Amino acid sequence: MTDPWGLETRAPGSVLLVGCGKLGARLGERLIAQGAEVTAMRRHASDLPFPTIEADLRHPLDRELPAYDSVVITLPPSTEGDSIYPPALRGLADALPAMPSRVVFVSSTRVFEGRPGETPLTERDAPRVSSERGGDLLEGEQLAMELFGARIVRPAGIYGPGRDFLIRRVTEGAAVDHSRRTNRIHETDLVRLLEAMLRADSAPPLIHAVDTEPVLLGDVVSHLARRLGVEPPPHLDPEVGGGTVLDGHLLREFLGALEYPTFREGYDEMIAAR
Repeated sequence: MTDPWGLETRAPGSVLLVGCGKLGARLGERLIAQGAEVTAMRRHASDLPFPTIEADLRHPLDRELPAYDSVVITLPPSTEGDSIYPPALRGLADALPAMPSRVVFVSSTRVFEGRPGETPLTERDAPRVSSERGGDLLEGEQLAMELFGARIVRPAGIYGPGRDFLIRRVTEGAAVDHSRRTNRIHETDLVRLLEAMLRADSAPPLIHAVDTEPVLLGDVVSHLARRLGVEPPPHLDPEVGGGTVLDGHLLREFLGALEYPTFREGYDEMIAAR
């Protein structure tokens, strides 16, 4: 069988993980286990199994960085004040002595928040935002492509071990909007995707990280309640619905079968481990 993406063709080489929160740390551990050289860049050093460059990318870097073969940017948008992306991405570009051969920018499916509906949205559909955070993400995508020729990964709601917000909401009996359309991706499959984006010779320029089943939030919380042995959470009053349906065919063409194809496999495993 031919491999149009050239998977496993490219070695990640030396990798800089910019931001490097929980997602970056898991990716770094996976890459190191396979022999890659990994460095994190984050505001505060922490107990990571690879070197860390302490830097606050809201401000110009005070040093030139080493050259890296690959860069993965997992900076979240700012929660207050100006967007972090213009100073961070421009500062990073100025500090790198040479252009990495592969840059991946992790965005979010939030860039579609301004076009809710039941029609599945693909990578060919134009994003539309309705909030400042969504606008910051879209600006980050555009800058990353302009400065680095970056590939863009847009994850939906990330869940997995340590990401149990929805389980806690159901346990607490907090009201939720049962009518809202939702999409999600298990952290394990997202990490697999990011590694594949580094290793593929012809990685897609843009890809949505979503599992195989967009679903109403009410269906998810009802399933969780059954598994937890509690009453389904009450409906938010009033319910506003909304949300998008995102198509994940390109992800499955590129990555193959997901380890957690729907929310059921992922959340059932998390509940069993409680």
